[in-house]
Amino acid sequence: MLLTGFGVRTAFGTGADALREGVFDGRPAFAPITRFDIGPYRTGLAATYGPAAPLRDVLAEVAAAAVGMAGLPTGARAAVLVGTAGDFTGLTRFWRARDSPGSPGAAVSGGAAETVPAWQAEALADTLGVRGPRLAFTGACVASAAAIAHGCQLIASGRAETAICAGAYLVEEENLAKFDSGFALSRDGMVRPFCADRSGLLLGDGAAAIVLESVDGARRRGARALAALTGWGAAGDAHHIARPHPEGAGLVAAAGRALRRAGGPRIDYVNAHGTATRHNDPAETRGLRTLFGADAARTPVSSTKSTTGHLLEAAGAVELVITLLALRDGVLPPTAGFTEPDPHCDLDYVPNRPHKADLRRALTVNAAFGGANTALVLERA
Repeated sequence: MLLTGFGVRTAFGTGADALREGVFDGRPAFAPITRFDIGPYRTGLAATYGPAAPLRDVLAEVAAAAVGMAGLPTGARAAVLVGTAGDFTGLTRFWRARDSPGSPGAAVSGGAAETVPAWQAEALADTLGVRGPRLAFTGACVASAAAIAHGCQLIASGRAETAICAGAYLVEEENLAKFDSGFALSRDGMVRPFCADRSGLLLGDGAAAIVLESVDGARRRGARALAALTGWGAAGDAHHIARPHPEGAGLVAAAGRALRRAGGPRIDYVNAHGTATRHNDPAETRGLRTLFGADAARTPVSSTKSTTGHLLEAAGAVELVITLLALRDGVLPPTAGFTEPDPHCDLDYVPNRPHKADLRRALTVNAAFGGANTALVLERA
């Protein structure tokens, strides 16, 4: 299927040029958080773009940009698939099932609260004025990548001709507190994926949307193809609630499926999950070595989380847009802040500076707690 439009927003600003001037220049966007009190936490840095706007508005902004670039008409039939945060209503409903109708518990567990994630997809579809299936994906750090993979599957199976796939995350206190309590946040204010002195991740604001269309549908409309999304895959390794399989088994399974769909293993660039955490980076390296064999040493790999921060539910969508720009511009985005290599991470991580390259096919991978993995293959149009 063809990618015909995108919209993106990160701490660097809105649109492709903001990514070029930040991510591709290797300039980290981390600064002190001002939207809530950071006093209780070990780390108070993130990549944010100021006071948080409503998530609905941010999703609408990037999706409208994607639809406008693709030239989709109002009232078009399109699936709307959104990667968004889940909620705890199942838990609160279980524990508060006996609450009286007027009690606080009943208010939390009833009606509209139970549909918060799905409401994001409904609201976005209504805002865009499109008709079609509306689904929300709540798989944490693979949420928007899973939405994109599902859009590919809908189109490949003939159940849809067009899919608008989006994801958004804005830094908030709850997730900062969780990562802080797990000692997962960087201690020195830098994110150094694959480095010996890496000390963890930092969070970031992000949102992106893409428009996917069948080849026949796009041609009928006369739409301009920005790239082809030729492979997608998902897998769960079920190794540990918070750690990847040490050999990257989930990554290998998901990316293997994506590459088989794309028709072969040749990849010119990998946008890695690259969280700069102790367990992720060597596991991802081993997985890529298994996946590519002898070609692994000469395949550039970079983590753009070193500049944007970890975008959680938005990571897959934003990093796909970054990968799209890499293909179209012929530029490898760097792993910023790269210092001393970890001996267990021995690939070409594009340290610190962008490089020109003839890129025809790229892979972007993401992982989430619980062993979830996704992989998407993008080819230059």
